[in-house]
Amino acid sequence: MESMTSLERTMAVLDHKVPDRVPVALHNFLMAARMIGADFGEVMRSGEILAEAQLTAWREFGHDVIMHENGVCAEAESLGCEIHYPSDSAPHVKETILKSLDDVGKLSIPDPEKTFPLNELLKATRILVKETRGKVFIMGRADQGPVALALALFGPENFLLAAGDETLRPRILQLLDFTSRMNVVYGEAQRRAGAHGSSIGSVGTSLISPQMYTELELPGDRKFSSAMRAVGCRSFVHSCGNETRMLTRLISSGADCLELDPLTDPKTCKQTTQGKVSVLGMLDPHGVLRRGTVDEIRNHTLDIMRIMAPHGEFMMGPGCSLPPETPAQSIHAVMECARTAGAYGADGSLPALNS
Repeated sequence: MESMTSLERTMAVLDHKVPDRVPVALHNFLMAARMIGADFGEVMRSGEILAEAQLTAWREFGHDVIMHENGVCAEAESLGCEIHYPSDSAPHVKETILKSLDDVGKLSIPDPEKTFPLNELLKATRILVKETRGKVFIMGRADQGPVALALALFGPENFLLAAGDETLRPRILQLLDFTSRMNVVYGEAQRRAGAHGSSIGSVGTSLISPQMYTELELPGDRKFSSAMRAVGCRSFVHSCGNETRMLTRLISSGADCLELDPLTDPKTCKQTTQGKVSVLGMLDPHGVLRRGTVDEIRNHTLDIMRIMAPHGEFMMGPGCSLPPETPAQSIHAVMECARTAGAYGADGSLPALNS
């Protein structure tokens, strides 16, 4: 099979076609920051340094998808939450902006091009697109999904208690309508900056029930996927934890690709998603890529590939963000597996894995 560029390879997977080999996507914003030896607080606030970190990692590993972000608080900060930027870990919400659901109507969606830190993240997207010269798939992530952003704005305990109170459900839905629109506005801005795809972090069964997902999260996920499709941007929905029983619901979001971690059963995942949606994952970022030997990493990667990769629709990568201390040799081992054992035959099989 003729060799493809990283962008072509990734697009083939998203179009339900078989690429030349399994593409690799790295959810590595913390590891990339560590690779350039900079203070994390400085990296996460600067579009130029964010881009430098991602380009440093890409030049080292040659992966196919650059997944770029500054953590899970960008939209929350743009809306007025106070964010703490540690020097050696991801930022987090220090002070919420909503003290009462009565204040939801006072929220307004900011212009991403003029509002920190979204403007810096968009700057990073433009730099990444320019420096990779159209050969690499750039994912400008749109931060947290509708429920996760609502948790950041109102506080997790406040939101979950209110969500269980039927008398407050209209206010909760009003808040989720707002956060869904925020996701769309920022995702559209990422597309205008040149991103080929964008992603939101869905809240799954690690925090809410399948019924609550269907009622509260799914409508916003669908709005995001539909809006991205309308502007020619590929949509990704990320969901941590064991989402085996949630796969059908996640598929119904209309996303082009689901980002899943290894707690979701790979065999059930392949059977359920095949022909319906592509999958990005399902390597273990903490237990294996961070701590495993090279042989353990190879075996883990090949095991996942045997199940998930036949006939395409699969991008290999960590199911969640790589720890900053992840050894470079771990990622080189994954890339080696993708370039050798991940090569497809004309029938969509992986001959090197079957020999």
